[in-house]
Amino acid sequence: MNEIFRKIATRISQTTGSAKTFIFALIVIITWALSGSFFNYSDTWQLVINTTTTVVTFLMVFIIQNTQNRDSKAVHLKLDELIKSIRGARNKLLDSENLSDEDLEKLHQEYERLHQKYEAAIRNRKQRERKSH
Repeated sequence: MNEIFRKIATRISQTTGSAKTFIFALIVIITWALSGSFFNYSDTWQLVINTTTTVVTFLMVFIIQNTQNRDSKAVHLKLDELIKSIRGARNKLLDSENLSDEDLEKLHQEYERLHQKYEAAIRNRKQRERKSH
């Protein structure tokens, strides 16, 4: 069942993300808007577009979420593989997407401090270079 859904979701995601589908949707909206005068802008005329867009939006949420989950998992696996393969890399970052928010924030702060140290070292090096010239 999951594999069937994955294939369908991937196909729908690729199709709905295309320029052709966007143009088709635009034509549908324009056609609906132009047909308003023919239907005297009735409640039924409005209900058609409202119901259609609601149903399509509701279903697309699941398709988009499935695609995003798969892409995110693939990116995490690729990053994990890179971390694992680099000598000296800290393996505690493997599977970091499963850390608590507090642990993620601590790591973020740690990397922020490292970044500030790195920037300071670069500034100091540039200042020394200017003075030596």
